Amino acid sequence: MLDWENLRYFLALSNSGTLLGAARILGVEHATVSRRVALLEEQLQARLVDRRGRKVTLTVEGERIAELARRMEEQALATDQARLKQDRLAGTVRISAPPALSDLLLPEPIAMLRRRNPEIEIVVAGEKRYASLNRREADIAVRLARPEQGDLTVMRIGSVRFDFYASPSYLAETPQEEWSFIAYGEDMETSPQHRRLLDIARGRRVGLRASTLEFQRAMARAGGGVAILPDFFVSAGDGLAVALVEDEPVTRDIWLVVHSDIRDVPIVRAVMDAIKEGARRKAGG
Repeated sequence: MLDWENLRYFLALSNSGTLLGAARILGVEHATVSRRVALLEEQLQARLVDRRGRKVTLTVEGERIAELARRMEEQALATDQARLKQDRLAGTVRISAPPALSDLLLPEPIAMLRRRNPEIEIVVAGEKRYASLNRREADIAVRLARPEQGDLTVMRIGSVRFDFYASPSYLAETPQEEWSFIAYGEDMETSPQHRRLLDIARGRRVGLRASTLEFQRAMARAGGGVAILPDFFVSAGDGLAVALVEDEPVTRDIWLVVHSDIRDVPIVRAVMDAIKEGARRKAGG
């Protein structure tokens, strides 16, 4: 019997064409992808990929196994969809959302929903990469960018404003022309808030790049510079002050996304309604 996990890693590699791309799809290190594919090759006693630099090319046998893996995935997705299509509110729903946004929007509505429907199980993947709803990596997604491809149903459920923050002592001691900025990591370089930070910095030093909002906030609190953070992520007790007041701050819409095939499945609809109601209460508060 083939190990489906090894096949899943190999399929991600065949779809992306690079170890790094597959790692991003799966949310793992690229070394893990390489190890899994090597295990599959060992199990099959066949070479599946040609590794030439960063680009990976499938061998003839690799193409055959990739097609087999795709068919297996399609069958698994069909089974999963059948599982969801039931009138009784029981089963598992997977939600993908950026970590900070999931912390803000999901706990209260999910807790309330499960109190009313204890047979619903929720799996929340707090991830910055966008899980593929077309491949059923998640059933529902909360995103800060509206998806433009796929048979998806998309609803706007709120918005997020980004402001520049620093510790009061840093702002008192550091002239504005000497500010150092705390920026996002490579995975967020194309985001509107990161581009705004670089525009405001205008040649001043970007002294730190961090992939997590938690670390950016901690660095700003410690006097490490000026960060651009979402409004929901900063509270009165965080020891931060608004460093710069903009006439038109960066504002991003929050989108609730579901594959159109399952949007009317009762359990999925119940979870979506709970998230929308939770977002409405946050906006009202």
